[in-house]
Amino acid sequence: MSSNFDRYFDGDKNLKDDVAENSLWLKYLTSTDNVYVNSERLESMGSLSGKETLMYVMRTLDILDEIEKRDGLLPDTVKTVSTTLKWSEVAKGGLSKERADWIKKGYPLDIHNIASAEIYRDATGDEGLVYTLIKTHGVVGQAIRGEISFAVNEELTNIQREDLKPLLMALNECIIRAVSEDIWKRVRRSVESHVEEIVRGEIHEYSPQHRLQKLCPGEIEFFDNDVSFFEDKIFPRFELWYFEAALSSFNMGQIRAILANALRVIDDLGKEVSHLNFKPLADSLNYDYEGKKHINIYKKRIIEKYLLDASVQNVNIDVKIENGSAYIDFRFSPVCEKLIDFCVEAERSGLLTFEKSIIVLYDMFGFRRDAFDRLNNEDKYLRTMNDVSESTKDGIIDYVAGDSVVDVGSGGGILLDKLEARYPDKKVIGTDISANVIEALGIKKNREGHGWEVRAHNFVDEKMEPKVGSVIFSSILHEIYSYTQTENGRFEIDSVKKALRNAYDSLESGGRIIIRDGVKTEGRAVRKIRFRTAAGLDFFKNYMRDFKGLKDIPEEEKVTEVDENSLTVTGDINFIREFLFTYTWGNESYAHEVQEQFGYFTLKEYRDFLEGLGAKIIFAEELLEPGYPDNLGKYLDLLDEKENVVEYPDSNCIIVVEK
Repeated sequence: MSSNFDRYFDGDKNLKDDVAENSLWLKYLTSTDNVYVNSERLESMGSLSGKETLMYVMRTLDILDEIEKRDGLLPDTVKTVSTTLKWSEVAKGGLSKERADWIKKGYPLDIHNIASAEIYRDATGDEGLVYTLIKTHGVVGQAIRGEISFAVNEELTNIQREDLKPLLMALNECIIRAVSEDIWKRVRRSVESHVEEIVRGEIHEYSPQHRLQKLCPGEIEFFDNDVSFFEDKIFPRFELWYFEAALSSFNMGQIRAILANALRVIDDLGKEVSHLNFKPLADSLNYDYEGKKHINIYKKRIIEKYLLDASVQNVNIDVKIENGSAYIDFRFSPVCEKLIDFCVEAERSGLLTFEKSIIVLYDMFGFRRDAFDRLNNEDKYLRTMNDVSESTKDGIIDYVAGDSVVDVGSGGGILLDKLEARYPDKKVIGTDISANVIEALGIKKNREGHGWEVRAHNFVDEKMEPKVGSVIFSSILHEIYSYTQTENGRFEIDSVKKALRNAYDSLESGGRIIIRDGVKTEGRAVRKIRFRTAAGLDFFKNYMRDFKGLKDIPEEEKVTEVDENSLTVTGDINFIREFLFTYTWGNESYAHEVQEQFGYFTLKEYRDFLEGLGAKIIFAEELLEPGYPDNLGKYLDLLDEKENVVEYPDSNCIIVVEK
């Protein structure tokens, strides 16, 4: 526990007698039935203890102790900052009766800096410096985030104190560092610059474009009408509370639609509103999955559908106005609520039939973005793809040639990062056909400050212009093979051939295609799997029913025996290898992975086709990714027909060709 916590509490975490009666601010924070936390900073929604506000204030006081020793603050400066910190969060505390009294007095409890200042004044009769500091506490950080105008700080320019700069710097460092050390490191210089303006009696505003960029750091660029919308309709009228916490997962078009719908309701009600508070939406959009906070993608997809077409039934904008604040959320019909609840519980159950039914239901209502929308575990899938692919991605970038390189199907973006770091002078281009991936990469680029670019492009449909130096297909050709719809359905090799032809035609002379993907096993050997548990056999039986690939192998030869007693299955080596490399992803990804065939060309077939294009083979080799047997060995044994343990078939190949 913190030193300040020990100062006020005994070993049983009870208020010490000598402070209980004289520390009204502490009483409000400890004796409260109100849990008020910004979900943006939580790792888990289930981790709430009800003491978050109290512990936050204690952290600010500990940081002040540290700053006092580090910077040699004057005693009066320390006392002023300490009193401000103690009272700045009291509006989040109090018992129900006290909170009801505050609301009756018109204190806007959700605008806690203003309400806390009024509560402080009621308790002390002080309307001087501390009152002003409480009322304006945190607004420097909010202005830097673009949520409010810097003009809100104008009241501070009237303060006449020689220690004003160290006082304001200490106050803001305590407030921000207690939230996050990393955030303080990022904004310290901006805070100092703004504090210096206050001390000089000057207030400078961000341009609307710059303020919008601060407000929406995940956006790649803004159109003029985006900037005009905020400049004309939002910035002059409203302070924005919990904006990024609620809206960071939406794109600019969706954010504008949410705001436009909220403005329509506010104007229809004809009430005076100066704050748009998105905390209700931020709280309702988050839930716990595998012990960590996640966006409730089921709610979000329904909201996205509504934002595209306001006539969509079962969901509507929900705006409640109180004390000059509009509280914004979305309201779902009982049917929609049940659908969302079902999907969350189905996701947590891990049962394959439930997992698959989520996709079916969201397709039925038109809530999925596209065929590549994985819904519940998209972010985890992208991270896992990065982790699984780590070992050989370092090697393939050694073969890059030319002044530009294209990463096809960029996924989580790890290869883009590696290419940028390795070749800072080359133009690095990422492509994808999934709206989710394009959006996620755009956010990653902006937040991490990358120079690579992202395009929506499909080599199955067209070449790339202008020509490029290298094209990398890293674990993407098997998806092209598995998902592209042809005259004969999916799983047709012509889709891969079209992609490779167009990529080859997109190369400059001397350019290269670099392939890292699954590889099909030569021949028709037979393999047997012995599972350690019945659950593994159940997974296999589901796979037998659901997998539609390997159209070149007769159905009766794919699996020749299933023995329930010995938990063994026997079948064609390519069917067995496809199962193995799906099984390793587990139940959670099954509904998607069962749609894919990982090996579609043998190494010889790769070589023959690429040489037929006129390409020169630079490198071609099969390999087994070590992660597969390491993971699968915990659940099964792979055997030959005589039940001898055998090595896994090669999973991947790396091929490099030059034009």
